[in-house]
Amino acid sequence: MTTAMTGNVTDLYPSRAATEVSTPRQDPVVWGSPDTPGPIATGDLQSFERDGFLAIDRLITEDEVAVYAQELERLVTDPAIRADERSIVEPKSQEIRSVFEVHKISEVFASLVRDERVVGRARQILGSDVYVHQSRINVKPGFGASGFYWHSDFETWHAEDGLPNMRTVSVSIALTENYDTNGGLMIMPGSHRTFLGCSGATPTDNYKKSLQMQDAGTPSDEALTKMASEYGIKLFTGKAGSATWFDCNCMHGSGDNITPFPRSNVFIVFNSVENTAVEPFAAPVRRPEFIGARDFTPVR
Repeated sequence: MTTAMTGNVTDLYPSRAATEVSTPRQDPVVWGSPDTPGPIATGDLQSFERDGFLAIDRLITEDEVAVYAQELERLVTDPAIRADERSIVEPKSQEIRSVFEVHKISEVFASLVRDERVVGRARQILGSDVYVHQSRINVKPGFGASGFYWHSDFETWHAEDGLPNMRTVSVSIALTENYDTNGGLMIMPGSHRTFLGCSGATPTDNYKKSLQMQDAGTPSDEALTKMASEYGIKLFTGKAGSATWFDCNCMHGSGDNITPFPRSNVFIVFNSVENTAVEPFAAPVRRPEFIGARDFTPVR
């Protein structure tokens, strides 16, 4: 395997080159030791290491769901939030699709980030203190909200944000029920063990387009077919308050929501304080800090 350098950091996961290339994972999946304290049982940690994800039926209570759902509604209907660059709108309907950095613009969501049921699991998986690399609320109203095409988050966070290693974990907490029909999260179990370096250079200010519709960093149909044949596809359903933890390198995506039933969630990305971002490995400039944080202060 040929590796490049960004500053003094070796690029273990080349991407955005002339051709697509697969690289075996060079990093652990679970960084904590078996005796690292935290709310995840040993068997569940082993499942996470094997599959790359962990589903939890009830991470937060019904009463808490109501509080967070009300805060989400407040944010997406606030004209000042809509005018902020941290809000991303649907290309067709012009409805808000995502609001980023919600842990900084909302004390309600900041308290969720600090909740030991949330940050404690992140510390346990990553084996260190953690900071928030990215947070957002995702809104998928019924009747046509578009999905997120297949991708590995780490491919983007490595290429465009400069995260050196796979020491990052995400949690998606459902604020509405996830049916098998309303555009739920799909993951290829075990895909986190192979890094797929995508072909094609990163355009300047790629984030402005990719947050509405993924383009750069998108795997080929051939690669996706091969991975799906090898790993299969798991669709996540669950009541509001359920959650899915997943490794940064999982191949995942979601379909359009053409049902009448909305699908909204809060999405938090925790990165190890021992894996802080350097310069991008395959992009001309960094993405804005509301998408890829440069504040590495541990969550307390």
